[in-house]
Amino acid sequence: MIISMFIDTHAHLEDKGNKLNDLLQRAKDAGVEKIISIGFNYQSSIEAVEIAKKYPEVYAVVGIHPHDAKSYNNDAMEGLYKLAKDKNVVAIGEMGLDFYRDLSPRETQRKVFREQIKIAQELYMPVVIHDRDAHQEVLDIIKQEKAGKNEGIMHCYSGNLPLAIELMKQGLYISLAGPVTFKNAKKSHEVAVKVTQDRLLIETDSPYLAPEPFRGKKNEPAYIKYTAEKIAKLRGKTTEEIGYITSLNAKKVYRIND
Repeated sequence: MIISMFIDTHAHLEDKGNKLNDLLQRAKDAGVEKIISIGFNYQSSIEAVEIAKKYPEVYAVVGIHPHDAKSYNNDAMEGLYKLAKDKNVVAIGEMGLDFYRDLSPRETQRKVFREQIKIAQELYMPVVIHDRDAHQEVLDIIKQEKAGKNEGIMHCYSGNLPLAIELMKQGLYISLAGPVTFKNAKKSHEVAVKVTQDRLLIETDSPYLAPEPFRGKKNEPAYIKYTAEKIAKLRGKTTEEIGYITSLNAKKVYRIND
């Protein structure tokens, strides 16, 4: 019998390779109570909303990933705004900056990041932020735009502890994914130990970033228990306690009442 109940705060369920019924059943069997399906462009955001409408355990987040910022235009902005009003949508994102791959021009990434923050503020919604190799600039924009005004999540957090502390001061939660289970992830281990209990979240970012012992394979929400187990070990807690704590936090930031 599974006692732990987890919320996967960040998964990409619209992946065409998923057989959703089977995937969601495996997640349920592993103790996953709810899954937040994240859009990375306008089309995937539509699909995330459609999935959330079909499956009561799924909620949607709509937004434009920095990789897709180059495809963002006024039509997409208006479309996102309308999508975000659906009752199944709980945040705006995945937005942010990615200076590792630079698949969109950096100035375009900055513009689209700021515009999505404004949409979230206008709709009184939290933000879901992607940050890769752009830590200081992401923090600067968060401060300038008051991105954490309605709270939000630093998804798949990869920064250090001092940055995490500053981000929490800005109203953001720190979400840890599969990489925290890696043996050499000393920076993530420190964050997992020191982040305040009321600001800690867990996620899979599936189908990416599978935890040990599935590293290098396709990830899925059922594997979130391995991330919870690792954080529990690092913090001297039980897996059940980490599941309970992070689920409460997820419901709070995403304003999920059921």
